[in-house]
Amino acid sequence: MAHIALATEADDPARSCRSVKVWDPIVRVFHWTVAGGVIANLTFLRHQETPHIYVGYAVVTALAIRLMWGVVGRRHARFSSFIPGPSGLWRYFRAMAARREPRYIGHNPAGAVMIVVLMVLLATVGTTGWMMGLDLFWGVGWVETLHEVAANILIGAVALHIFGAIFESVRHRENLPLAMITGYKRAPTGTDIDHAPTAD
Repeated sequence: MAHIALATEADDPARSCRSVKVWDPIVRVFHWTVAGGVIANLTFLRHQETPHIYVGYAVVTALAIRLMWGVVGRRHARFSSFIPGPSGLWRYFRAMAARREPRYIGHNPAGAVMIVVLMVLLATVGTTGWMMGLDLFWGVGWVETLHEVAANILIGAVALHIFGAIFESVRHRENLPLAMITGYKRAPTGTDIDHAPTAD
């Protein structure tokens, strides 16, 4: 599928300065619930068993809701609107290397892949954490190891995600963390892309 650019506002500066609603409340609540929960459980709650478990359940619940919302939710929340194919991702990385990557109204292809990676890691950490509380898996080494390894990889992925958000905020002169609080982003111009291509 070819990139779809929004050209209707290209010649209207006043209109292009307006904001548009991109992130709905479910997406925003999920984002900040996971951010707070992960930070808490990987730092000051790491060895506080009971609160660590309850925060983990809250994060897994948020993840489950987000996964469902990714199928039935609003436009920019749906996975079908932003997860790219391999060649689409490769084209985006090539454009980044040449400093010609377009601004996306929703998630860009690199951000979309990072979201998938983070969700897989969250599911792995959450599932193994739950398993560790069951009699069947109590003290089983591979479960504890997988939980710890996935949590450590998650730390690196979160750091990369934060770096990517800062990089894109500077690159396109748009405060992405603020957009995830308010739900609004700068209105598109003719060079912006509404969503990542999902087929190649």
